[in-house]
Parts: sequence; structure tokens; C-alpha cells
Amino acid sequence: MESPLVVGVDGSDPSLTALDWAVDEAVRHGLPLRIVHASLWERYEGDVPTLATDRPSGRILAENIVGIAAERARRRAPDLPVTADVLAEDASTALLREGQEGAILVVGSRGRGEFADLLLGSVGLVVAARAHCPVVVVRGDRHSLEARHGRVLLGVGEHDVNSPAVRFAFREAAARDAELDVVRTWRRPAHEPIDHPLLSGNRAIHLAEESSESLDKALEAAVTEHPRVRLRRATLEGPAHRVLTERSAAADLLVVGARRRDGLVGLELGRVAHRALHHATCPVAVVPQRRLESTEGEP
Repeated sequence: MESPLVVGVDGSDPSLTALDWAVDEAVRHGLPLRIVHASLWERYEGDVPTLATDRPSGRILAENIVGIAAERARRRAPDLPVTADVLAEDASTALLREGQEGAILVVGSRGRGEFADLLLGSVGLVVAARAHCPVVVVRGDRHSLEARHGRVLLGVGEHDVNSPAVRFAFREAAARDAELDVVRTWRRPAHEPIDHPLLSGNRAIHLAEESSESLDKALEAAVTEHPRVRLRRATLEGPAHRVLTERSAAADLLVVGARRRDGLVGLELGRVAHRALHHATCPVAVVPQRRLESTEGEP
């Protein structure tokens, strides 16, 4: 059975926006859609004695949430295979487990009960940092949510030669018939000031050329696999997190990698992915990729 695209819903407006995005994405890639809602209603109501024969109110609310979400998905894409389930556990745990069998995991930028001033909900942050499949946090304005820009943005790091993030971005661009805007940034060494005599000419040019060569190497295999994808390459000086956040204003999807180290406990995102999830103006796809050396750099 083909792995589904999994979307978490909780009845909030951001989760319904994520649901609509997930429906379109599932249709785009020919994937079945799995809708899940995680609720701990059993913890609070399951052991409470009652003389009534009705189901607990928490269970009814949870079933209503997934029922409404499933109906919304079917109205948006009548031919899309849709399943929906209520999971009796906390949202982060449930979504991470679902992601083990899912092709893509989609969540909203915030959920029910999140503080209004938070830039990213806690569930989205945990899932993006720990999932074993690509995670898309749906955020941004109407133009990006409706894919009006016709552009996918990809940040490429020093060690991203044919990486999962690169392959994911090419597949997205191909499925959307969109331009792929690939960015590789470079930085002047912190100990060498701008007016350093070696940086006034050849040194800066060398760093830019080195970045360009690294970018070509990172894309070589994916370009061969997807020859029809329209590419726009850019090597730019500056912090990757700032460059990508600024360019996300003209993109429908920003793709970044998140390096994982086996056995490490905690959140693994890195500065680039963390900044994108909080500040990008389009949906953000965080694609996990294994890191063997703790010294490996970021884009």
C-alpha cells in the first residue's frame, strides 16, 4: 500500500488551512490522504463513572473534528482517497508515529490553545525537529498557499550533494511545473574584516566561485533525473537563514534540510530550519537527513 500524506487537524483555522494545502498536495503527487486528530480525552473522561449511556463529550468533539475535516477534504477533491482517525494520545507523539509510515507529514503553523503571539506552535516545532519523514508547516499568505508564484525555493548547504532535501525539492518543482530557485550562501570569515586587503578582490571572488562549484555538485544527480525542471541558481553572500526568509516572499514552498544524528535526544533543526519555520512567508518543508559528523555545516 502506498504511503499516505498525513495531516494533523484540531479544528483551528490554521489546521484547516493546513488541511486544504494537504489535499492539494496529495492530489498533486497522487497520494492517499490520512487525516488524524490526537486527543487525550480518554485520560480525563475514560475512567469517570457515569449513569448515562451517551459517549463522553471529549470523544464526540474529537469525532466531529475529524468528520468535518474529512468532509471538507472530500468536497475539495472528490476522487481523493481519504481516511480519518481519532488517536487517543498527545498530538506530538501521535504525529511522530504516523510520520513513520507517511510520505509527508503536514501541520498548521499554530493550533488550538497556542498563545496568539507565538510564531510557531509547539506541536509543529517538535514534529519538524524529530520526524523521520518530510514535514511541511503550512504558513504564509494567500498567494503562496494557492501556489500562485510558481516557484519552489531550496536552500543548499555545503554537504547537500544529492541530499534528501535536494531530491524532495526537485520532485516538488516537477509535480507543480514550477521554477526551482536554488540558493547557496557564502560568508566572509569572521576574523577577516571587509576591508582586509585579501578580500578586496580575489578572495571574495574565490569564495563565490567555490560556492557556485559546490552548488553545481549538489544538484548534478537531481538535474539528470529531472531534466525538465526549470532552474534558477544563485550564490549569495550572507546568512542563509536571512537570505532564505527574504526570498520566501516570492515562493510557494521553501525546502530546507534538517540534519539528524543517530542517538541524539532533543530537537534537531539547526538555525536555518528554525528561522524558516518561524519567519518564512510561505509553507516550509523540513526534510530530515542523517548527519554522521557533528562538524558538518548548514546552508
